[in-house]
Amino acid sequence: MNPQIVTNGAPIVISDASVFQPDLSIVVPIYNEVESIPSLLEAISVCLAEHCLSYEIICVDDGSRDGSDQLLKQQAQLRDNLKAVILRRNYGQTAAMAAGFSHARGKVVVTLDGDLQNDPADIPILVEKLNEGYDLVSGWRKNRQDASLSRVLPSKIANWLIGQVTGVRLHDYGCSLKAYRSELVADMNLYGELHRFLPALAFIEGARISEIPVRHHPRRFGKSKYGLDRTFRVVMDLLTISFMRRFLTRPMHVFGLFGLLSLLSGSAIALYLAFLKLGLGMSIGQRPLLILAVVLFLAGLNLFSFGLLAEIAMRTYHESQGRPIYRVREVVGKKDS
Repeated sequence: MNPQIVTNGAPIVISDASVFQPDLSIVVPIYNEVESIPSLLEAISVCLAEHCLSYEIICVDDGSRDGSDQLLKQQAQLRDNLKAVILRRNYGQTAAMAAGFSHARGKVVVTLDGDLQNDPADIPILVEKLNEGYDLVSGWRKNRQDASLSRVLPSKIANWLIGQVTGVRLHDYGCSLKAYRSELVADMNLYGELHRFLPALAFIEGARISEIPVRHHPRRFGKSKYGLDRTFRVVMDLLTISFMRRFLTRPMHVFGLFGLLSLLSGSAIALYLAFLKLGLGMSIGQRPLLILAVVLFLAGLNLFSFGLLAEIAMRTYHESQGRPIYRVREVVGKKDS
């Protein structure tokens, strides 16, 4: 049975051709994949045509130097359903995906890599799973065709660590093959290199998330753009996600807590030193505790100040952007008579 796009349990029907919205937007970040592009576009087109799904392909060239941008421009002139977004330089995969999201018009947005390791034939399976009531369905490269020591093992460790920190336990955070409801994509803002943590970001937005096994093929052309050098960036981004998940709308809770502890500790040491000086007549000028008391007191004041500034910044952000601190899934009620 051909998959349909379902929102809140009911198929979406677009009756006005002038505002036609495709079923799917396929977002593909491209960086030096000129040899893979023709086969990738053909595979996507054949698969989705077989399932009678309307679609658009959005290929975002992220500053390629091998002629990928020129090939995409040529293909965009030949294919009605292809949109080539050419970035001015190499900004990274997160920026490329954000650019693709901003140009997507589909009811469902699907992302995949441009290296032919993801299989476009899995896209309808992701859509069917999405129709079961999920907001995001992530692919799981169960039989991953990459080097075991340099790619697979570090990935498994990272997936376990990310799951423990974020609370979103998936087998494969690194799989680019994912399907999102368009309203979820509209709620997520991507910065830095947070594309690896899209399920965690979606979870912060209240998304229902699932994961299914997908096929994975060996790389046919070119070479991998990733290495062990990204480990440090992953750790830093993980700390960012952890903070956002817990304190995004209440930063004073973390800065204020540590600030209060620091102030109390500094004050307690200062009172102890005052007792020694005034009560017992002892010299305290050469004691390290005096310096520690001053440092803790000033650190506490600074942390409190950071917390207040962060609170003001978050309120300004939400109010200026018109972004509420909540997300509504649906509203149910009788129509006004």
